[in-house]
Amino acid sequence: MALSANLFLRQSQSLVMTPQLMQSIQLLQMTHFELNQFIAQEVEKNPLLEFPSNDGEAGDERGAGEDEPFGQPSEDAGSDDGADSRAEALSSDWYDNGGSESTGRLNDELDANYTNVFPDDGGPQRLDAPELVGQWKSMPGSAEGADYDLDDFVAGQLSLRDHLAQQIPFVLPDMTDRLIARNFVDQLDDAGYLQTDLVETGERLGTSLEQVEHVLAALQTLDPPGVFARSLAECLAIQLRQKDRYDPAMQALVANLELLARRDFATLKRLCGVDEEDLLDMLGEIRQLNPKPGGGFEAGVSEAIMPDVVVRPSADGGWLVELNPDTLPRVLVNQSYFARVRGNGEDHAFLSECLQSANWLTRSLDQRAKTIMKVASEIVRQQDAFLLNGVDHLRPLNLKTVAEAIKMHESTVSRVTSNKYMLTPRGLFELKYFFTVSISAVEGGDSHSAEAVRHKIRALIMQESPDAVLSDDDIVDMLKKGGIDLARRTVAKYREAMNIASSVQRRREKRALAKVAGF
Repeated sequence: MALSANLFLRQSQSLVMTPQLMQSIQLLQMTHFELNQFIAQEVEKNPLLEFPSNDGEAGDERGAGEDEPFGQPSEDAGSDDGADSRAEALSSDWYDNGGSESTGRLNDELDANYTNVFPDDGGPQRLDAPELVGQWKSMPGSAEGADYDLDDFVAGQLSLRDHLAQQIPFVLPDMTDRLIARNFVDQLDDAGYLQTDLVETGERLGTSLEQVEHVLAALQTLDPPGVFARSLAECLAIQLRQKDRYDPAMQALVANLELLARRDFATLKRLCGVDEEDLLDMLGEIRQLNPKPGGGFEAGVSEAIMPDVVVRPSADGGWLVELNPDTLPRVLVNQSYFARVRGNGEDHAFLSECLQSANWLTRSLDQRAKTIMKVASEIVRQQDAFLLNGVDHLRPLNLKTVAEAIKMHESTVSRVTSNKYMLTPRGLFELKYFFTVSISAVEGGDSHSAEAVRHKIRALIMQESPDAVLSDDDIVDMLKKGGIDLARRTVAKYREAMNIASSVQRRREKRALAKVAGF
């Protein structure tokens, strides 16, 4: 069979990811903070985009009478001399050389006596202080200065490293020891623990192991107690030594923290050589210690979450779903500027491209808001029982159900619900919180949400008594009575995910707490 080259004409359809389409997809999954940053970058590089002004554009078109104090017109409103005379009159009322004459006029007009506010001062006092007024008028926040932020006057937050650096000179007078101490400070983690090897540190700094251990021992006496520890046991031991409570029994307890985590109190009593009452006292002292001494010097600033959607009860008994206006981006396309400055050639092509990009961005932001509104409204419709009665009535929901209801793709719904929050009468929730797997019911009843089942398990465990601690099998039987068909291994998985101990450990802890409460 001979081989030959032929030409064929074929027609096909395919989806092409244009840059504009990729931008629209990215806008859907952006958070409020990321969206503001993106818009700020677009406004900076696109001359046709601008943020709306809160002051309006009529500031230069006001009448002269609007500038008068208390709205009173002036005969000299149109001249600069009139403005100077008004400023001079206002100044002389309060802090110029008016003396007793100005004070007397104020007394007559306001029916008050300002000649001597504090009679113990021994005579009439002047209210003005020109040098202080001049300082005030020259401050950044005054009328003659620029705007300022009150945060500029707030004291800086003291970090853990700064707090320790202030104490080091008092415990280590030698300069070489201070250099080693600074190296240790740089290797502290956020909890105040020292993550380093002493032998390696000594070799790297060219000093002996004895000197490194001497510096570390001095650093472990600093505030906060427990800092520079290399393990949890050492952290607790440092704090107990400073309280003079690190006796042999307590030393044995700190050395066996894994038994304490397992609530194996019988073995602990044997190792520590104490009775049950003494062991309970020792456990009470352990609970008063701080396992993370550096936690109080957190340098990061927590940011409040702003909801993207607000849900409120409506007058007709339903729910009113609204977009939060504080999170909606505000950007305008300056069409008049484009009409004024557009030219020919390259300038016209550049401005046309900027106009097209600006219009696409505004349409994408509008479509983003509409999509979030559609998804949030459908979630509220599906989870109406949760909003009325709480987490026990949270329905199982998946992305496919919402996508089919609003005629969108599942990937679009997934992007919309990512890092978006809804403020409801039940609290603030991420949109993904309302999507939970379905758990079958007994005898073909309505299915249950996994989150609601976890809430029921937590409620059952919280209500148990020390003498009747529920095992996983007991929880399975109680859930079946409530119409929930769940396997024992699933109950154990949910319990461990909620950081709830086993029935054996809970029984030991509850009995110990009951005895402590009895004392």
